[in-house]
Amino acid sequence: MTKKKKKKKQLSLYDQELDLYAQKVDELLNNKIKKALSIKQIFKNLKIRDTAAKERTAESLQILIDQRKIKITTDGKFKGSAPSLQYTGVVDFVNPRFAFVISDEIEQDIWIDADDLNFALDGDEVKVQIQESRKGNRPEGKVIEIIKRNRTEFVGKIEILEKYAFVIPDHRKMHLDIFIPREKINGAKDGQKVIAKVVKWHTSQSNPVGKVSEVLGDIGDNETEMHAILAEFDLPTKFPQNILNEAEQIPEKITPREIRRRRDFRDITTFTIDPDTAKDFDDALSIQKLKNGNWEVGIHIADVTHYVKMGSHLDQEAEKRATSVYLVDRVVPMLPEKLSNGLCSLRPHEEKLSFSAVFELDEYGNLRGEWFGRTVIYSDHRFTYEDAQTVIETEEGLFSEELVKLNQLAKALCEKRFNNGAISFETPEVKFKLDEKGKPIGVYVKERKDAHKLVEEFMLLANKRVAEFVFKLGKDDKEKTMVYRTHDDPDDEKLLNFAAFAKQFGHDIVTRGKALSASINRMSEMVEDNPQQSFLQSLAIRTMAKAKYTTDALPHFGLAFNHYTHFTSPIRRYPDMMVHRLLALYLNRSKSQNREEYEDKCKHSSVMEKRAADAERASIKYKQVEFMQQWKDKDLDGVVTGVTEWGIYVEVVETKCEGMVRLTDMLDDHYELDQENYRLIGRKTKKTIAIGDKAKVRVKNTNLENRTLDLEFVAEEPILLERD
Repeated sequence: MTKKKKKKKQLSLYDQELDLYAQKVDELLNNKIKKALSIKQIFKNLKIRDTAAKERTAESLQILIDQRKIKITTDGKFKGSAPSLQYTGVVDFVNPRFAFVISDEIEQDIWIDADDLNFALDGDEVKVQIQESRKGNRPEGKVIEIIKRNRTEFVGKIEILEKYAFVIPDHRKMHLDIFIPREKINGAKDGQKVIAKVVKWHTSQSNPVGKVSEVLGDIGDNETEMHAILAEFDLPTKFPQNILNEAEQIPEKITPREIRRRRDFRDITTFTIDPDTAKDFDDALSIQKLKNGNWEVGIHIADVTHYVKMGSHLDQEAEKRATSVYLVDRVVPMLPEKLSNGLCSLRPHEEKLSFSAVFELDEYGNLRGEWFGRTVIYSDHRFTYEDAQTVIETEEGLFSEELVKLNQLAKALCEKRFNNGAISFETPEVKFKLDEKGKPIGVYVKERKDAHKLVEEFMLLANKRVAEFVFKLGKDDKEKTMVYRTHDDPDDEKLLNFAAFAKQFGHDIVTRGKALSASINRMSEMVEDNPQQSFLQSLAIRTMAKAKYTTDALPHFGLAFNHYTHFTSPIRRYPDMMVHRLLALYLNRSKSQNREEYEDKCKHSSVMEKRAADAERASIKYKQVEFMQQWKDKDLDGVVTGVTEWGIYVEVVETKCEGMVRLTDMLDDHYELDQENYRLIGRKTKKTIAIGDKAKVRVKNTNLENRTLDLEFVAEEPILLERD
């Protein structure tokens, strides 16, 4: 005879409340704040105001004392009794006074006094011990171990003295100069840009000691500065010789046997649409009308993984780089030119191997069928965006019928996407016209027309459907490992702050559901080609979470897709190569791949993507400062695009270049930051300077070395924009 299970004793509502308050106090004293608090401080930290809640909290304190989870000090305060916690994370060295350690093991970033860093530098992986907090409810700690140094090389300016030299790093989060013995300067001249390799780390008595590993050249020279930016972000400038040799050994000829293994699209109308300056064409579109009246559209992507075998030196180098890097005047490719501009480039009038997503669409853009697999194609023509746009607008010219139909289908797909809750961010993209020496001689805003949107829409369709296809494969079995591109929902507090700010300019932002995306899209339409566009869309983007690569099958908020991936650019992104390999395996009914291995690769790709974007921004900033040197002594129209505790960011309307008016230069008042309302308020005059204010400015100083543009207000105060 089986024994009946004892029913769990049902807690009364009163006991449940006590338990809840005990949990909150336990979390506060043992995890969040490592110092003794009075009962009033506990009430304040937990935001407890009413009498009943205070009584429950007081009772819960006695319960926790009895359970030995907290203890009472001699002066009547309460303190957690949990052992000191240790976490592993990465250093974010904010300024010479303090840093944060960012850890996946704890929700909040850990504040570290510079004296407690144990000689760790920005980006180092460290172990931190939590200690008593001096900053309220923010966790504080000290570094007890440096697990892994982030970098050993730093780019900077060398200052040569009689017996020794110093390298002053460009990296804004490297707050120490590097000591260089006179015999280790490697032929560098005083004031040049160099790369210094640290050979001995610093102590409390000495700076880090290094040697000059490479002389980049004179400050201000374009080649020097672009190479310095790449070195600053630890990005490569060239391929090792063994990688180039391996690429050269890949056979160029496509064998009849390989063609027989693939679906043949060579007789179907196919073309590429790319920028005028493009050299690598990693996607092509094909279109044909089917007998049932529907349209078959093929999105053909260069079959990079046919040539780059997993585990090869080429593959290892591509994985390490993770992405091509796009500076103002150059591309640093992920793959050698033999592949990126040759074998894998879908050049016109050449047979090429591709990996394709093929869709059957009706006249209204509804999906009626799909197929994924390896193909062989023949591109009939290479369109530039401008050429394709002319054909779409005039409905005349080469392949006009096909282009017009693709444009109609793309518009239908786009409409469905926005109806489903996608968000449109049409942020202006600023480009520079450069002379033969790389000096900026003009600036223009890159226009996005139907030809750009056509290509984008079909790439989105392919990326979405590949992700959904693999996800569904694992539905009835174990989930298949896949590389997804995900985008979290925005933070509620940030969204509410942005909505309140946008309201001042007459834009109603709904903060929930599909209405959120619809209201942001409506705002984007209203501010297009308007001074508000730059700062409102920039703020909206900052409100959103960052997209990332992961094996977690989570949605993409901005695109309103349940599942999304990157399949369409394997020449320039390693995650797309991973997706190609996984899709090929699963099409051949292979088992799911090692998830942890792919998750590590996803994390690395996300890190490298950010690093490449930071380098691109640095190169743009350099060219902006260089370009603005010729605008000195001119009164310029500007718009306030950002406010901080140290200055006011202003974008010059005519040049689209952003500079800063430093608060230390504003002597009329002492300004304090009102962060929630994106404005500064004068302590005495109560004068406000807010994002969106118009202002007349003048260039005060340009510093190419630090890539900073200092502005000053011409008038005494900015002129407010009209806020309907």
